[in-house]
Amino acid sequence: MPGISNNEIKRIRSLSVKKFRDQEGLFTVEGEKMVSEAMESAFHIEAIYRTEEIGQEAMSRISALSSPSPVLAVVRKPEGLTLGDRGQILSALVPAAKGKSVHEVFPERGHTERHSGLFLALDTIRDPGNLGTILRIADWFGIDAVFASPETVDIFNPKVVQATMGAIFRVRFHYAGIADLAHAAIDCGGHVYGTFLDGGDIYGKQLDCGADSPSVIVIGNESNGISPEVAAAVSDRLFIPPYPAGEPGSESLNAAIATAVTVAEFRRRGMEINR
Repeated sequence: MPGISNNEIKRIRSLSVKKFRDQEGLFTVEGEKMVSEAMESAFHIEAIYRTEEIGQEAMSRISALSSPSPVLAVVRKPEGLTLGDRGQILSALVPAAKGKSVHEVFPERGHTERHSGLFLALDTIRDPGNLGTILRIADWFGIDAVFASPETVDIFNPKVVQATMGAIFRVRFHYAGIADLAHAAIDCGGHVYGTFLDGGDIYGKQLDCGADSPSVIVIGNESNGISPEVAAAVSDRLFIPPYPAGEPGSESLNAAIATAVTVAEFRRRGMEINR
């Protein structure tokens, strides 16, 4: 087969499974725009395959898409995604310079820098489309970092990668214990906000937008919401009211939609303060 061996095809196909992504330290990116974004990022590109070089049949075999794109890249996973202790979490609660991404690894800094910023914390988001969309939302609204519980879907799942539309290469992302993150933020003088059906109306609540201390917005699991352990660490409970109030309708909002509404309100408040 021109341009690619059967062993290469098997290796690339195996990357659709988390076990093999972890073993190889690799993931795949498909599509002209996505591959271009990967090439312009700090991520290391292992190989690029194009249909005109390997043939349509081979591209169909290595692609995770129902309609294979004309280009696929194999990309190395960055180091430092999982934060294992309080020191690493504290270091991550410092806003990164513009342009830094998931690829950045936070060294120990003695915690002398100012802990501030607006952050997202995902408590067991399972749906790949939701995680990908939330990363796009974080990219759009300039979230300083996104943290996810270890039980959250793998960020390098092919469906997540495609759903980010390139945001995966721009948004700083870490796996961490969300309760530990919440306690660290509060110890820094910050706030931890969670969305609950019994929370206070977000449009009437006072919101800290993270200018002087970290503000963390927790988004719960699609079916069960925020877990009891994390809920106990939340300092401010928020509710996105339906319209008209009290009218029967959907029980709740999709996790990604709730994220967009919540983050947009925080950013709107921040803009008002800065006027």
